[in-house]
Amino acid sequence: MEIINQLAEAYALKYSSSTDELLKEVEMFTMNRGTHTNMLSGPLQGKLLEMISKMVKPEKILEIGTFTGYSALCLAKGLASDGQLHTIELMDEDASVAEGFFAKSSQSHQIILHRGNALEIIPSLTEEWDLVFIDADKVNYIAYYELTLPRLKNSGIMLVDNVLFHGQVLEENISGKNPKAIQAFNDYIAAQENVEQVILTVRDGLMMIIKK
Repeated sequence: MEIINQLAEAYALKYSSSTDELLKEVEMFTMNRGTHTNMLSGPLQGKLLEMISKMVKPEKILEIGTFTGYSALCLAKGLASDGQLHTIELMDEDASVAEGFFAKSSQSHQIILHRGNALEIIPSLTEEWDLVFIDADKVNYIAYYELTLPRLKNSGIMLVDNVLFHGQVLEENISGKNPKAIQAFNDYIAAQENVEQVILTVRDGLMMIIKK
């Protein structure tokens, strides 16, 4: 299901601030690779992530799902001068690609890449998070939420990607493992009383959650 008006997206791109050369390089590399290109945040969502991070001025960011590093580089732009971004990637090939791009960034010293299973890595991290971005395997979204919420600071922000899942959650009869997992996550968050949330209809749906 097409959920993005292509003319509106092109117009938004035209009138949004452009990305830097490193992000353009990451985007071009990822698109030319030809596989899982839809997993790239892209210029519009990337700029939104960057601006949210700049408003928060986080000391500690956690990203679950690095892919080729685009979103991490966007989020890192808002870090406090002594801040750190921890990002977790299961796929070793993607982690190596992201690592190469991180090395080109002026903020490389602020980005810490963890390779492996996020369900195992998250409990080993002792930081308290100002900003969390979840963009990994959909079936574990609720688990990631539960693992990170206790360490999200009060009034901290959690951003969750793909909450519209290509429009499949809008269908009357939802089928497929990932759409069902996303619908379960959305229902789960709607029932929580200790957070506030809003879904932004950007790209594939971005949920913003604020801990009360």
